[in-house]
Amino acid sequence: MPAAVLSPRARRDLLEAIAWIAKDNRPAARGLRGAVVAAAKRLGELPQLGRVIPELAGEPVRFLPLTGYPYILVYDADLKPPLILRVLHGARDLPDVLANM
Repeated sequence: MPAAVLSPRARRDLLEAIAWIAKDNRPAARGLRGAVVAAAKRLGELPQLGRVIPELAGEPVRFLPLTGYPYILVYDADLKPPLILRVLHGARDLPDVLANM
């Protein structure tokens, strides 16, 4: 199964996060990129891996925290391959951000 793909908005989220982190820690910024690539591969194989959080978004939208990073992938599990809609820092006001999705 092909890896999940990033929507244009998710790609912007990731590039902004990488740029922000790279100011202080270039290896961590590269690590975040690698973690997103690895998660996208896993989601391609196991699209139901993430969790449904009904108070944030209804199905088929799921949430997958990135191991080792305070970021969450928000993705549509029903699409083939899955579509990563957003790459969000976990400290963001998720209900507010996702209300405008």
